[in-house]
Amino acid sequence: MNDDMSGFSKKNKLEEDEFYYSPEGYIIFTENYLLKRGFCCKNGCKHCPYGFDKKSGLNKK
Repeated sequence: MNDDMSGFSKKNKLEEDEFYYSPEGYIIFTENYLLKRGFCCKNGCKHCPYGFDKKSGLNKK
């Protein structure tokens, strides 16, 4: 059995065009990042390129 847990600590570095910080200090993902991720998380992201509406639970696009 392989006990090497190093794969769990590897994180992808975010590019400058993939996020920005809100005035409160939160990370806001851009449409570019969300498109690269490849799927909608259905959390109502501010820049959701998939058109998800959190209130109705449906994609608008």
